[in-house]
Amino acid sequence: MPRSFSRRDLLRGALATTTLACAHPSTSSTPTPQKRAPKRILILGGTGFIGPKTIDAALARGHSITIFNRGKREKIQPLAQKVEHLFGNRDPKLPADEANPQDSPVGLTQLEGKKWDVVIDNSGYFPRHVEASAKLLASNADRYIYISSISAYDNPPASGGDETTKLAELKDPNVETMGEGFENYGGLKVLCERAAASAFGAERTAIVRPGYIVGPGDPTDRFTYWPSRIAAGGEVLAPGAPADPLQWIDVRDLADWLVLLAERRTTGTFNALSATERWGKVLDTCVAASRSNAKLTWVPVAWLEGHGLGGEDSFPIWAPDSGKTAGFHRWKNARARAAGLELRPIEDTVKALLQWFPGELERRARVTRELAEAAKAKGTEPPKLADPTKLRAGPTREHEAELLAAFHAGK
Repeated sequence: MPRSFSRRDLLRGALATTTLACAHPSTSSTPTPQKRAPKRILILGGTGFIGPKTIDAALARGHSITIFNRGKREKIQPLAQKVEHLFGNRDPKLPADEANPQDSPVGLTQLEGKKWDVVIDNSGYFPRHVEASAKLLASNADRYIYISSISAYDNPPASGGDETTKLAELKDPNVETMGEGFENYGGLKVLCERAAASAFGAERTAIVRPGYIVGPGDPTDRFTYWPSRIAAGGEVLAPGAPADPLQWIDVRDLADWLVLLAERRTTGTFNALSATERWGKVLDTCVAASRSNAKLTWVPVAWLEGHGLGGEDSFPIWAPDSGKTAGFHRWKNARARAAGLELRPIEDTVKALLQWFPGELERRARVTRELAEAAKAKGTEPPKLADPTKLRAGPTREHEAELLAAFHAGK
């Protein structure tokens, strides 16, 4: 998912069916791979979490990359790769830099008159924006790959769903806010999918629905919380039971596969995530990889529920294997695997996160300091930012200790 959302955002939404032709298995096509020719790839976005990894994968395979965005993130986190950079705004009515509109390209103007083989859209959240870019590029690009989300579905079947599962639907299709609890996120993603397919046609569109995207570069700390917390050692509160299911996709696997879809000109709709794994195995892997003295204390869902912590947002990435979240980590990925998705073992992801995260904390501290210094120099109030030394997900160490004490005391 290109933007950070809580588990709530992956589950909320009304029941729906879809008229999107490419959402049905019969429309998926994966031509026999031929000798790889360099592709001209346009990434709408490109500087967040998925984008840089996709650029790495594409450049390593000899393709050329253009990115299109507002240019704001690069001011605090410059892109390491050298690629063509076009500027603008996904909203065709707004300038790239709203603070300096007179000196800024408006909307999609810098995309006009240029050609690409494939468009990878990882920054489309509102259907009006996706419709504008897809319509503009439909005659100038061969394929459109839209990065949607597993939250495009309505509540998953307890046994696990596939690409034919009912989709979310908004009461107001013209809404352009995520909602107070991000309840509109899934429905908006569905409308974005339809906008892309309407402009390019199902025969030229690929819809990719990732689950939790994890790995080095993740700004949310949703999965990173676990290897990082376990590496710190001591008693660790493990919610639920070891047999609970878990699914994810490493960002590097997703990026490699997106490039493969571009090379093979693959179309269709795909769930992009791992096979279901045991939650206990995942945490045991974190313990082994960190080589710490961490000890997992399993706290049952019933106790957590009794303390207001049994819901989907209590602990990052984990969800109770019961009630409305029973099928949340049981999505089927057979179509993506058949289309070439390859998945690395969880050990690789955990080790990569343990290696990357200390440097990321240093980067966050540096950026926070630089922003405060820049504000001071201008005589303005410094931005209100979270403590850069703290994880952005999961309970604090203090709260965790309180919960464990109460659990052991039988309270």
